Amino acid sequence: MPLAKDYRSHPCFPALDDGFFDVVEPADFPRRVLRFRNQRWAERIGLGELDATEWERHFARFEPLEGNLREPLALRYHGHQFMAYNPHLGDGRGFLFAQLLDRADDRLLDLGTKGSGRTPWSRTGDGRLTLKGGVRELLATEMLEALGVNTSKTLSLFETGERLDRGDEPSPARSSVLVRLSHSHIRIGSFQRHAYHGDAQRLRRLVDFSIEHYAPELARGGGDESVIALLRVVCRRNARLCASWMVAGFVHGVLNTDNLNITGESFDYGPYRFLPIYDPKFVAAYFDPAGVYAFGRQPAAVEWALGCLAEALGQLCPRPALAAALDGFRPELEAALTVGFLERLGVSACGTDRDRELVALAYAFLHESRVGYDQFFLDWYGGAASEARARSSPESVKYNGESFALFRAALDRYAPSAPERLTDPYFRRERPTSLLIEEVESIWAAIAERDDWEPLERKIDEIRAMGAVYGRGGA
Repeated sequence: MPLAKDYRSHPCFPALDDGFFDVVEPADFPRRVLRFRNQRWAERIGLGELDATEWERHFARFEPLEGNLREPLALRYHGHQFMAYNPHLGDGRGFLFAQLLDRADDRLLDLGTKGSGRTPWSRTGDGRLTLKGGVRELLATEMLEALGVNTSKTLSLFETGERLDRGDEPSPARSSVLVRLSHSHIRIGSFQRHAYHGDAQRLRRLVDFSIEHYAPELARGGGDESVIALLRVVCRRNARLCASWMVAGFVHGVLNTDNLNITGESFDYGPYRFLPIYDPKFVAAYFDPAGVYAFGRQPAAVEWALGCLAEALGQLCPRPALAAALDGFRPELEAALTVGFLERLGVSACGTDRDRELVALAYAFLHESRVGYDQFFLDWYGGAASEARARSSPESVKYNGESFALFRAALDRYAPSAPERLTDPYFRRERPTSLLIEEVESIWAAIAERDDWEPLERKIDEIRAMGAVYGRGGA
């Protein structure tokens, strides 16, 4: 079947030379059982008319899309992992499969894989993805999209019929291959690789490529100013991303420099968690006992990673100018966090100082009361206009005490930002739509024990319905 007329291929990455990637072959899987197809995003990128056979050909067998990359490309990069530099990284179980233009805004989109086979960067790994890992990433991307976080999208998930040995899952584990849709696969670690090798020419080429395709609003010309301007843009984008994680109560788990990209888009979900209650020390990864990437440390971790990017770019222009560009991170983060918090709370702004005070009072109450993080935003969505509803909440007993009184008094200044939403059935629920680890494990248990996919499908429907209430998640 011919692709839709709004399918627009744009395979630009090969314009960089092979110092940036390796041509690879996808794995040949014994089975290909479709478990998820993101039809709404498929339609947005002109792939919605693919039938089941064509979908399998492209997203499980990885036959090239029309006019797109002829061969998959495993990208090269380095990175700091838990603050320790690793020069042996790269796409070890994935590759760049295709590049397209988003028909909604003309932005460049990448189709990348996870679990598609070994590459030169697999090291001792098998290049595969467990089915549980695929399901977890699917849930993360759906929930974050519904919460307004700039995230990669899960486009496709196939079960692939292999049995994998893993130390952190019951083995043998079921296998899968996932295709994600994102606005860039260029990571902070992509720049670090060429800086590590002292390759200023490729570093400059990557800067120019990044500006051309991911920040076209910036002036090009090869001077210092373009490098500094790119760093400012990347800092601003990642500050907004980090702020959205904090508002969503999301803990990424592995904020290494190879897991942060230049478009400020969240991706690669391993040991993530959503907060049950507000706790700055909450850790997602069992292998992070020191809490390096704890919830409350995420802003510092992202800022540190951006410093690593500045260090790499220091081979192209004066370091003091790059250091000055980093100064914009904290103000942008604080402003974005305030805006995002008020948006999730469903109230209109009253002025910078008052807004920051409200947010600070809310966090003080959340920390002291241990009320459910998602529950709080459901109960008080719309501000004081939701008082009666909040007082009938399953956790209403926690809405008392001095810290609550201070928050509640400040809330009187705020009007609902979308009063028409307050009559939506979602706000008559006792409990919010959430994605706590117990829910993820329950969904997976149904699949693992009974091959029952209905709880997953039901959860995705619930998440999307919640996103629609907030005006988010529609492709």
